[in-house]
Amino acid sequence: MIIIKTPEEIELMRESALIVSKTLGLLAKEVKPGVTTLFLDKLAEEFIRDQGAIPGFLGLYDFPNTLCMSPNSQVVHGIPNNKPLKEGDIISIDCGALKNGFYGDHAYTFEVGEVAEEIKKLLQVTKESLYVGIREFKAGNRVGDVGFAIQNYCETRGYGIVRELVGHGLGREMHEDPEMPNYGRRGRGKKFVEGMVVAIEPMVNLGTHKINQLSDGWTILTKDGLASAHFEHDVAIVNGKPELLSTFKYVYDALGIESNEEDEFRQNPLAI
Repeated sequence: MIIIKTPEEIELMRESALIVSKTLGLLAKEVKPGVTTLFLDKLAEEFIRDQGAIPGFLGLYDFPNTLCMSPNSQVVHGIPNNKPLKEGDIISIDCGALKNGFYGDHAYTFEVGEVAEEIKKLLQVTKESLYVGIREFKAGNRVGDVGFAIQNYCETRGYGIVRELVGHGLGREMHEDPEMPNYGRRGRGKKFVEGMVVAIEPMVNLGTHKINQLSDGWTILTKDGLASAHFEHDVAIVNGKPELLSTFKYVYDALGIESNEEDEFRQNPLAI
């Protein structure tokens, strides 16, 4: 069952989402060769708690950490450890926070030092596909419209779209209806209406779309061992249009990147 949010609840969700956005911005300054994912995980937990929130992933379905940290060929759900990041790695950081009874859930794939051009292109296309999908999340459209847009954008550029893992509704639970696949057919699936809130999160592979799971029961990685990228935003339907609740602004501020990519999805620029 899809749970519609009131305008007041959407603003509470924006607060949770922005805590996650600020956490990713904090981590952006620390992602560098020699740093361990476990160190980044501890930083994130402390920061989230300092904001009066609870780490959204810690203990969820018995997950052992605050962050899902997935380097290189790991797609999602990687467990932080003491292995240092290396020059040329990429690392997907997926983070959640719970405050005022609502979750935020937000992800970004970072470059570690200087990465190969084909990897830069993978990250660029994956992030672009996120916004391609968000444009389709509007009143009257359907789940398949978002999935088709993302799939078409990525596959026509030669990349693989993961099938087994999807975006999702978001609210008082981390995972609510509807599921939001990154593939699909236009006009199919549940219809979008005012007040819906979802997490849209393309997971895009350099090679095959096929995946494996490690024996830890969590870590998902590409079947061919090639790199994977993952970007995620929390989005509400407000006045019939997609409204971003999360932002990459804090990441970009930390990395010295100028971007106006989010402007079309903000009816109130002062919200961040």
